[in-house]
Amino acid sequence: MTDHAAVAVSARDPIDVLERQAETRVPGLLALRHARMAASPFAFYRGAAAIMADDLRELPDSGIASQLCGDAHLSNIGFYASPERALVADLNDFDETAPGPFEWDLKRMATSFEIAARSRGFADDVRADLVAHLVRSYAAAMRTAAKAPAIELFTARLDVTSLLAGIRHELPQHASDRATRAVGRMQRRDSRSAVRKLAERDADGRLRFTADPPLLVPVAQLVEQGVATTAEADERLHAVMRRYRESLAPERRRLLDRYRMTDAAMKVVGVGSVGTRAWIVLLEGDRKRDVLVLQAKEAQRSVIEGPGGAPAHQGERVVRGQRMLQALGDVLLGWTDEAGPDGTARDFYVRQFRDWKGSAEVELMEPETMRVYARYCGIVLARAHARGGDPSMISGYVGGGRDLAAALVAFGAAYADRNDADHAALLAAIASGRLEGTAA
Repeated sequence: MTDHAAVAVSARDPIDVLERQAETRVPGLLALRHARMAASPFAFYRGAAAIMADDLRELPDSGIASQLCGDAHLSNIGFYASPERALVADLNDFDETAPGPFEWDLKRMATSFEIAARSRGFADDVRADLVAHLVRSYAAAMRTAAKAPAIELFTARLDVTSLLAGIRHELPQHASDRATRAVGRMQRRDSRSAVRKLAERDADGRLRFTADPPLLVPVAQLVEQGVATTAEADERLHAVMRRYRESLAPERRRLLDRYRMTDAAMKVVGVGSVGTRAWIVLLEGDRKRDVLVLQAKEAQRSVIEGPGGAPAHQGERVVRGQRMLQALGDVLLGWTDEAGPDGTARDFYVRQFRDWKGSAEVELMEPETMRVYARYCGIVLARAHARGGDPSMISGYVGGGRDLAAALVAFGAAYADRNDADHAALLAAIASGRLEGTAA
């Protein structure tokens, strides 16, 4: 287990990785991506999955594979609506999902707690306890998964209302109240709230997205810029939606068919994802206030996979990985592809844009609250790996988690130091003009 404490000695330039990624991204959004990553060491870490994947490939691994999230950090454990409209907690970002050594996800998650706890000013021993608690919780959950009937493993989920009721006594009163308010806000985040914020009716009474460039650029504005004619944009969008529909199960197609597309826009999302193509699509049903907003997000090759390998539909990769790792998923999750105005074929996955989605307010957490959160992050990650791999093999390797916890406490601290240096390198690259970094 002591091998897992090591961070590979490397003279690599993290800016080289960002420049490599920039080659396939929208040039006009790169400055925004770099600015968002420059905001803090944790913001940088969120956008640096490719950098860390390169570093992890330099280290010895367990040899035990699972389907990975690929970008497992504490802000990618989030909340969303289950099909029966309960708020559940689970992994919620799968852009980088691919098979790989199970501990890669665990190392990235452990390091995220170290970095987040540093940003909160927590003492060394508190940070070490958080990481150790995460790993021991992962080990205990994996041991349970190894003994569970398969049907229970593949349907196990964390209901947020029940979870909050169970941990209320462990949290400070103000933290419990804050969590309750956050849950209420998430349950109001749906397509209708998105439309109220992002769209308005035109003179003909049709809903249209409101321009807010570069963060939100409707199709009509792209047409004005000469990117495509109205007819070309309309045909392209309908072709994308037809291919998306084909990826859905028949009963889901019936649901989608209740809606008609009325507008679409390019929308900047996230931190590390900035610069990849992302669309939101506005659809209306026959009843008043029956609206649906979908997000079509570009899927590029996973940073976990490395160079080489057979070509695949990257949107399908994301969807199949997500379906494997989550107990409950978006009923409208699917994939599609598009040949853009430049003739380049690009893959996308499609999901509901807002479906009670939210994440924990890490920047406000006290040590005891973050410790509880670490426990559930360990449980969520272990269940995902158990679905995507062999829980008995992983559990046999991890054991009670004490030795692995000690190793990852050391790894997390060392890699957080490296992340600080990489963040400083980004700031220097922006200051020197090597990279642009301008917030919108």
